[in-house]
Amino acid sequence: MKYAIVICTLFLVSITMQAQNTGKFTDQADIGHPKKSGSATYDSKTKTYLLKGGGYNIWFERDEFHYLYKKVKGDFVVTANFELQGKGTDPHRKTGWMIRESLADSASHISAVLHGDGLTVLQWRVKAGMKMRDPEDEIFAKDKGYKVLQIERKGNLVTMRAAKAEGDAFETIGSHEMNDLPDEIYLGVYVCSHNPEMVEEAEVSKVKLK
Repeated sequence: MKYAIVICTLFLVSITMQAQNTGKFTDQADIGHPKKSGSATYDSKTKTYLLKGGGYNIWFERDEFHYLYKKVKGDFVVTANFELQGKGTDPHRKTGWMIRESLADSASHISAVLHGDGLTVLQWRVKAGMKMRDPEDEIFAKDKGYKVLQIERKGNLVTMRAAKAEGDAFETIGSHEMNDLPDEIYLGVYVCSHNPEMVEEAEVSKVKLK
């Protein structure tokens, strides 16, 4: 009996630790089978997430990256601070928010993207398996150096806003109608190294889900 109680206790502790490690999210995964595996950890004291991930890119007809996510229905607004760690190996390593129809590497998605060189953009894949196009499937911010990214969904319309520092007024980067996204989607934060041989890190903090 005591042995069974110990096993049950350890099981509950394990579940609790897993919940704490993902914070406001529920799960994580490497999307697209990148050569280098990624991870995501949550520090409950600082309320900060550390994402590690590889991947060739989030582009063309398929993606590779590490994703920390939860399933969400209906309209929402999400905001967080993003910072890529270190100098990095590629100027187009990236992090940000992503709305995704599924966990398939070819899924349709729309993403708020912060690149390693400061480039900030709203980009999307119209339908599953379609190639993402430049410049048809993206809206570029007029400036660089943003740290705070926000995405809002109202029906099929997705709007990206950004600010250079917490407390600054948001600038609207752009909006796009995603007519093929289901009501229930995957919502989360991600990191992609843009180099299949490397793993890059991103720190995500001040996460707000409404």
